[in-house]
Amino acid sequence: MTENTNFLENIQDDLKQIVQPYQRDLNQRRKKADFINLCIRCAGRDDFLRLDELLKTKITEDIKADEALGDSTPIFESLSRYANEKVDQYRIELIEDLTRIFQEAELEIQMDFPKFSSLKGINGEIDFSARCTKINKKVLKSIDPRRILTAVSKLKHQLYDRPYDPEKFIDSLYQVYAELIKTEKLKFSDPISIQKFYLEYVISLQNKTFFQNMDKAKFKGYSLDQFSVDIWRYFQAGIGGTSQGFELKLTSSRGPSLWLIDSQGEPRRITAISFHKQQE
Repeated sequence: MTENTNFLENIQDDLKQIVQPYQRDLNQRRKKADFINLCIRCAGRDDFLRLDELLKTKITEDIKADEALGDSTPIFESLSRYANEKVDQYRIELIEDLTRIFQEAELEIQMDFPKFSSLKGINGEIDFSARCTKINKKVLKSIDPRRILTAVSKLKHQLYDRPYDPEKFIDSLYQVYAELIKTEKLKFSDPISIQKFYLEYVISLQNKTFFQNMDKAKFKGYSLDQFSVDIWRYFQAGIGGTSQGFELKLTSSRGPSLWLIDSQGEPRRITAISFHKQQE
C-alpha cells in the first residue's frame, strides 16, 4: 500500500511539472485573448479614452511580439494613432467647453491642463484615463464640464457664500491663541502648533449643548478648506489685525503642518501660528 501511495505521489509531481509550463502559456494566451476582445468592444463603442489607456500597457507590446498571433503590429499602431488623435481633440474641446461654461456662470477658472483652479482654495485635476475629476481631494466620477461646474459651484457656495466678517474671524483666532498660551504656560508671541490650534479652534466653535451630549449630529464641522479660505479672506480684507491691535503670523518650518493659503494667496505648509503686537 505504501509503495503504491509513494508511486502515485511521485507520478502526480511529475505530471505537475509537465503541465505547469503549458498552464502558464495557456494563462498568458487567455490574458491576451481577453485583452484583444476588450479592445474590440472599446472600438465598437468608439471608447477612445479607454483604448488610448489600454494601448499604452505592456501587454500590447507582448501581443505585437507574439508570432503566434501573426503580424498584429500595424493594426495596433493604427488603432493607437486613432485613439491618440481623438484624445487630443477631446482634450482641446474639453478645455474650451470648461472655460466657456465657467464664463457663462460668471465663475473664474484658470486652466493648466490637466489641472485647473477657480477661486482661492478651489483646485481640481482631470484624470482622463480614469474618467474622473478630483476637486479639493474629493473625486467626481465624471469629466463632463457641466458636472465639474456644478461641483465647483457647490464648493464655492460652501466656502464663500456664507456670512463672513474678517474682524470677528481674526478676533476669534486670537481668543483661542490667548487661551492656549495661558494653558500651555507660554509667553505671548510664542508659536503654537497649527495642528493643535486648528483642533482647539474647531472645539471653540461648538455650542455648549454639544459638550453635554457629544452626538455627531450636534457637531459643527469646520473643514480645513474652510479654515484656509477664511484666513485668505482675512488677508484680502486688509484690516491689519485684531480689534485689540495684534497681528497674525503663520510660520512655515519643519514639523507637523497643514496646507493653508498664505498672505500672497499661495498654498503653503504652515507649522505654527502666533500673534504679535502691531508696530506703532
